[in-house]
Amino acid sequence: MTTHPLPPVYCTHLDAPVGRLLLTADADGALTSLSVPGQKGGRILQDDWRYDPGPFRAAAEQLAAYFAGDLKEFQLPLRATGSAFRQRVWAALDEVPYGATVTYGEIAARIGAPRAAVRAVGGAIGANPLLILRPCHRVIGSDGSMTGYAGGLERKVRLLTLEGVLA
Repeated sequence: MTTHPLPPVYCTHLDAPVGRLLLTADADGALTSLSVPGQKGGRILQDDWRYDPGPFRAAAEQLAAYFAGDLKEFQLPLRATGSAFRQRVWAALDEVPYGATVTYGEIAARIGAPRAAVRAVGGAIGANPLLILRPCHRVIGSDGSMTGYAGGLERKVRLLTLEGVLA
């Protein structure tokens, strides 16, 4: 049986107002994850990853501009792996504009899922491996409450404040 080596995972750290970010990318340079310290389900640096800030220059520039309030939409190649359902949910997240919020139920409706699928939608949003870049922080409870964010509610509030949603 022939084994094929796994494709390399590239990584880097970036300092940001919400903590030290860990970014990963594949061999093609597409971002595969953005994690924050203490993130529920976030990625953890692995020994076999290649530390190289080179593939992340555009991401570093765009994230700096975002945190400075000068960028409202990321233009970066993203490649997250997940089920077809998760991919549909994540694509719906990509459509939520800067400075806006949606509810879990609205995301379910956007992907054509029944109201009963709101829990599954929440699970897919919670599994989003590309925090900030894929704006799961813009999803709020049906009553307007700040609910669930893998990066922590304090970070969610900071991001929504930066985007002008919260005072």
